[in-house]
Amino acid sequence: MTNPLILTDIEGTTSSISFVKDVLFPYARRELPRFVRERGDEPDVRRWLDMVAIENGGLCQDAMIVETLQGWIDTDRKHIALKALQGMVWEAGYHDADFTAPVYPDAVEALRHWHGEGHALAVYSSGSVPAQKLLFAHTDAGDLTGLFSGWFDTAVGGKREAASYAAIAEALAVAPGDILFLSDVVAELDAAREARLRTVLIDRREDYPEPRNGDAANGHPRVERFTDIALG
Repeated sequence: MTNPLILTDIEGTTSSISFVKDVLFPYARRELPRFVRERGDEPDVRRWLDMVAIENGGLCQDAMIVETLQGWIDTDRKHIALKALQGMVWEAGYHDADFTAPVYPDAVEALRHWHGEGHALAVYSSGSVPAQKLLFAHTDAGDLTGLFSGWFDTAVGGKREAASYAAIAEALAVAPGDILFLSDVVAELDAAREARLRTVLIDRREDYPEPRNGDAANGHPRVERFTDIALG
């Protein structure tokens, strides 16, 4: 395969695990009360708040809804309403320059190089597509969204399910064997390999102090930096 499409995870792969855990989640938790007070009457916000209220038995005061959402953040619950509202809060934070998204320099270098060489690039992350686009639009290396031609989240299926990767290949109109999937999670790579994608384990010392060699890599080629990936 001379010109594979590169499909990449984000957290632990292009960006540190700690950014989402230590910056984005606490920011959303802290800012949700103010966000709901100021924008809770907007239809695009209200619909998600009402969804949370219905799940909690019907009519709820906004303060109770916010407490529920904050509890979901604390337990890392993957709920569509929480993801939507978090995305809106993060959008405001990016817009106000409260933070930028760190992307590993080697990932930026490789992604730009691959794009320049004509490789199509796509993202598959558990974070929502709007959140993915926000992150890559506001990185510490600038706006990188123009590098990518495909965006996928768990609406296509779970990241540890082979069917998800088959669906992505179909959506991209690319043979599975012509896709290279990059992730820091071996179980995700196992699912992608089951769907006949090529795989590489990204094993960064910043996120995984103990190298995952041998059996721990479960047969997936292992690198510590994007610039060590051989596409040939």
